[in-house]
Amino acid sequence: MPFKIIASQCTSCSACEPLCPNVAISEKGGNFVIEAAKCSECVGHFDEPQCAAACPVDNTCVVDRALPRYQAPV
Repeated sequence: MPFKIIASQCTSCSACEPLCPNVAISEKGGNFVIEAAKCSECVGHFDEPQCAAACPVDNTCVVDRALPRYQAPV
């Protein structure tokens, strides 16, 4: 499942944006968003999702359970 950023909790600090290995994070309307189609949950790059690790606000970068889990190419 790709991650998403809870807009109401995002402080727009931009800590997450440069850490995304897939360039899936961008600013839109004053908040940061994750493009689900690009999010790989950092699989193959890091041991944990970097957006969640870098975010200073707990539970702001979270798994988007409405979308299917990322499947690494075989």
